[in-house]
Amino acid sequence: MTIPLTGTQYEIEAGDYRATVTELGAGLRELSHAGTPLVTTFDADQLPPHGSGQLLAPWPNRVDGGAYTFDGAEHQLALSEPARANAIHGLTRWIAWTRVAHERGEVTLRSVPHGHQGYPFAVQVDVTYLVNAGSGLHVTITAVNKGSRPAPWGVGQHPYLTVATPAVDDCVLTLPAGRWLPVDDRGIPSGAARDVAGTEFDFRSARKLADTELDHAFTGLCRGADGLAWVRLEAGGVSTALWADAGYRWLQVFTGDPLEPEHRRTALAVEPMTCPPNAFVSGEDLLVLQPGETVSCRWGIRTFPPNGPR
Repeated sequence: MTIPLTGTQYEIEAGDYRATVTELGAGLRELSHAGTPLVTTFDADQLPPHGSGQLLAPWPNRVDGGAYTFDGAEHQLALSEPARANAIHGLTRWIAWTRVAHERGEVTLRSVPHGHQGYPFAVQVDVTYLVNAGSGLHVTITAVNKGSRPAPWGVGQHPYLTVATPAVDDCVLTLPAGRWLPVDDRGIPSGAARDVAGTEFDFRSARKLADTELDHAFTGLCRGADGLAWVRLEAGGVSTALWADAGYRWLQVFTGDPLEPEHRRTALAVEPMTCPPNAFVSGEDLLVLQPGETVSCRWGIRTFPPNGPR
């Protein structure tokens, strides 16, 4: 009996929604509605290409040189992005997560609170994926500091949204973000967040992506009365929408221009993040969990039909 590279596959469903979550990294491998994919998928025996669907903890995005100082102590993370000499996307995406519960429409997986090279902290992370027949996918991530010392922490996720078009160029994007973050050629912030007004990064009003290249972190998110920020990718009158609660102050948006031809601009990565790139160094929006402290955040994806609610 062979074992796929992404381990056990946890399938959940409700109404027309179907999702598959992997034991490896507790990642989202598939999400569809009535057979139409809402995110890009990959084979169970394939490592997630370009971070597809991966959960990113205890930090999203990059740490400059993998080096940071916390609570007076210096730490050195492994350089998991060697070409740019950075530590990238946390420590849990390449480990097996433990199943806590699995029902028809819901699965909960856990990353046990072990320390890692450069991260001598014991933070337990639970993620629950739930599908609802009316409102689609709901993801709840809960972290608790099981250790004896304060711990720096952040989280993100890396789905690639699709509306089943060959390319995103003719898709209409709505991105409710007022500021964008400039970075250098290593993906490290090179200054403070800037206003999107008057720039190619202003998608606060829906418009076509066309040839706009995005690989930027956005903040200053506009939210509804319920505290949710919504991103919509639309084509042919149908939209795939991602929402994020107030725990997520940042969205990384990536059109995939540097990728190989079969992946280039075929989908749009929209990554909810609790903190920006290099937060372990800058401290910006970095969460510090005291011993015993718990924090939760939620995001999700759903589809809307033609002329559906906005």
